[in-house]
Amino acid sequence: MSSSIHTDVQYPVMEHFYTLQGEGAYSGQAAYFIRLGGCDVGCVWCDVKESWDASAHPAMDVATMVALAGAHPGRIVVITGGEPSMYNLEPITTALRTAGLRSHIETSASSPLTGNWDWVTLSPKKFKAPLPENLPLADELKVIVFNKSDFKWAEEFAAGVKEGCKLYLQPEWDKRDAMTPLIIDYIQQHPQWQLSLQTHKYLNIP
Repeated sequence: MSSSIHTDVQYPVMEHFYTLQGEGAYSGQAAYFIRLGGCDVGCVWCDVKESWDASAHPAMDVATMVALAGAHPGRIVVITGGEPSMYNLEPITTALRTAGLRSHIETSASSPLTGNWDWVTLSPKKFKAPLPENLPLADELKVIVFNKSDFKWAEEFAAGVKEGCKLYLQPEWDKRDAMTPLIIDYIQQHPQWQLSLQTHKYLNIP
């Protein structure tokens, strides 16, 4: 099926910007972020709660999204939210690939994951767990550590991902002073995990 058929599909877009990836395996690399509006997870510590209401954000068609992303030299496009797995993402991923761009997603994977992705970052949330069938699709598992019990919780998800999936523990931003030392100690004892930090917040970039 021609990708041109999909370019008039629209998604609610809260914001879009060119920056450096702040977290995980692609940290420090240039990337264009597209934040979709709409979320049915509702984390209490979410730092973009304004993304939750999809109707509050303007609709943007796939052709426009790809053109904006493709205007920059970086070849990575990250679809985030909100919760992007709420939508059928096959149209946007098909168009990005046709344009020679990499399609990455950051998702809680709480809904069926659609689209053809070059990289899947799965960040499980307690408020609405990932679907078990989505776990093997993850290229990296990024678990936000809010309290000490989250280490055991992280291991439960790590047991369901594919071999070679990168495992990251990341302190929740407001608890970073308390949790980072615990994460460092845990990784020293469990070296299959790596530390992920929200470097974009330390650097004050989007």
